[in-house]
Amino acid sequence: MDFLYAASQPGQGGGGLTAFLPFLLIIFIIYFLMIRPQTKRQKEKESMRESLKKGDKIITMGGIYGTVAGFKEKGRQAVIKVDINTNITMNKTAIAGLAGKVKDSDLEQA
Repeated sequence: MDFLYAASQPGQGGGGLTAFLPFLLIIFIIYFLMIRPQTKRQKEKESMRESLKKGDKIITMGGIYGTVAGFKEKGRQAVIKVDINTNITMNKTAIAGLAGKVKDSDLEQA
């Protein structure tokens, strides 16, 4: 029966920070292995989208290759020239990246 009352016996404190140490370690690992790299990639994509200019060759999230022909709606939408007579207007967030620098894994993300 002593094991039922083990927590209330004097001399067996051992709580405090050491009880939360495994949880803090898990949070630390999750932050540096998952959250931080994701925010870094998001910032890189946002800066790439902001630095787009007319004539850049791009690829969209749907896999469409084209060239930036201009911008609309105060720069929120891009006009993409796909063919000689075909232009597509789309939101800048649908652009995956510059055509030569996009990996297949970038196209799979939503």
